Amino acid sequence: MASVQAVNARKSFGALEVLRGVNIEVDDGTFTALVGPSGCGKSTLLRMIAGLETITGGEIMIGNDVVNRKAPKERDIAMVFQNYALYPHLNVSENMSFSLSLKGASKAVIRQKVDQAAQILGLQPYLDRYPRQLSGGQRQRVAMGRAIVRDPQVFLFDEPLSNLDAKLRVAMRAEIKTLHQTLKTTTLYVTHDQIEAMTMADRIVVMKDGLVSQVGKPLDLYDTPANAFVASFIGSPAMNLLKGTIVENASGLAFVGPGGCAFPIDPRFACRPGEQVIYGVRPEHMSLGGDIRARVLIVEPTGSETTLLLEVGGASVTLVVRDRVSVGRGDMVALSISDDRTHLFDASTELRLKLK
Repeated sequence: MASVQAVNARKSFGALEVLRGVNIEVDDGTFTALVGPSGCGKSTLLRMIAGLETITGGEIMIGNDVVNRKAPKERDIAMVFQNYALYPHLNVSENMSFSLSLKGASKAVIRQKVDQAAQILGLQPYLDRYPRQLSGGQRQRVAMGRAIVRDPQVFLFDEPLSNLDAKLRVAMRAEIKTLHQTLKTTTLYVTHDQIEAMTMADRIVVMKDGLVSQVGKPLDLYDTPANAFVASFIGSPAMNLLKGTIVENASGLAFVGPGGCAFPIDPRFACRPGEQVIYGVRPEHMSLGGDIRARVLIVEPTGSETTLLLEVGGASVTLVVRDRVSVGRGDMVALSISDDRTHLFDASTELRLKLK
């Protein structure tokens, strides 16, 4: 196992700068997720660490070695791809042992490592089958098994679950997390799905436009996002973000948004009357009943909870209710917001305001 570092890593394709000076540090034995929207550079960064893309500037380090000029096979990493990348003419056992065969490992070593990986992943009944005879989840486990038998210093996962259906994705999330807890191999995992990142990773690196927006533990990013982008990206449904002004009223300071509707704010934020801000509150941190009037636009029941799209003043707001509610389009409801669950960001920089 080894740590992984990117130091001022840059990548350009001609005049297009995809990575604009990325600094990350992945500790030995940890599970780190790289998340962000399409085009943010997360997969490019992973491929640079793997050696599949050249680096334009900066350094990539695995352990204490700078690997900028090392070939992928010299970096002691194993990568699991989105499309499985299995050889169709080889059976499961042969796919898993392919890299060991290239290295000239003995048949006894190959059999031992393949059997061990197959036992971890529950692949023993499928060792003689070919990829075409497997389901999507089974193929992904074979790809993971192929990585395990190499016993690398670092596992790299590039959106490995994006081709699976929703139910299977949940099951595979648990399998990959269990695998990491068993092997304790340093892992970098790229995904655009923040739920995957939140449920699997020790730390999350949120990227946007070729830069790192925030790095931290999943719940730290959820509780104290560093900027409005991270606030909107982490959490499902996304945080409600409204632009408006801080005002002073009889109760102290409050936020006034579109349509003149007033919302409570956390008094610990260092703000002043007249300041232009972005106000944030998560859908699950509001509740029905209170003095904020809203009109129902859409009702989305899922069984365990109900999501309501509401119009408050001139803005659309999402509310998640854990209980079932008897409301329909056009109904008026009342909302309440706990001020200690609110967030404030500077309107121009979109950075989180400091606390007093």
